[in-house]
Amino acid sequence: MSDRALRASTVGLAPATFHEGGDGLSRWSRRIWRRVWPPLLAVLIVLLVWELVVLSGWRPDYVLPGPLTVGQTFVGELVDPKFWSALGTTLNRAMIGFAVAIVIGTALGLAVSRSRILRSAIGSLITGLQTMPSIAWFPLAILLFGLTEQAILFVVVIGAAPSIANGFVSGVDDVPPQLVRVAKVLGARGLGLYRSVMIPSAMPQYVSGLKQGWAFAWRSLMAGELLVIIASRPSLGVQLQFFREFANAPGLIAIMIVILLVGVIVDGVFSAIANGVRSRRGMGVVRI
Repeated sequence: MSDRALRASTVGLAPATFHEGGDGLSRWSRRIWRRVWPPLLAVLIVLLVWELVVLSGWRPDYVLPGPLTVGQTFVGELVDPKFWSALGTTLNRAMIGFAVAIVIGTALGLAVSRSRILRSAIGSLITGLQTMPSIAWFPLAILLFGLTEQAILFVVVIGAAPSIANGFVSGVDDVPPQLVRVAKVLGARGLGLYRSVMIPSAMPQYVSGLKQGWAFAWRSLMAGELLVIIASRPSLGVQLQFFREFANAPGLIAIMIVILLVGVIVDGVFSAIANGVRSRRGMGVVRI
């Protein structure tokens, strides 16, 4: 090929290559925008309604401050080392309590799903524990453990473990019987059947149980930090109580926003895990 032909072919290919890369970047941008704009719109609507309520004079500014005032307080909290210490304490409690709940809930779900006797004996009890308000456990927890970390963790675990156990049991119950029969024909028995067939098939429901368990754990933890105040361990709950006692409405709402954001972020992580599990099984998110 001559130099002139080579230059002509290169010039002719360059725009197409650039256009293809541009299309890929454009598709990626559109995908990100489709994910971002709905929550942004929801936040804007909430801020607008909030500001309208404040402007209506329904409550005084020192009781219900506007979004701008709360936003300034929120930014001030982010640069305060005490806030990060409190957030670290709360997240540490949440991770420990939720990890213990996962172990107990998974073991309980495995035992109940394998034994008809246990299912008949405590299956409904687990559901009853799941529906019981976490705040009702704190008098007993304080009586057993006093105003200590153990009292808070006890309520976090007992609030989250039943949801995890029920998620596991529901997942096992939804495994197609044909799949179980084929696995048994191929020689799967006992724990091997659970390890290779039942647990992988139950994973979508199990992840949903983990997601629900986290919601119960987070709610239980916030209630615990409001009731069981340990002076040497600053936390988000302690800060809520402090701002309430000193009638600091902007600080109170700012901490509430932090609690909401943590819950939303962790829920988003579990949703991403659940979507990944469904995708690997060929089950995409249904959009109507």
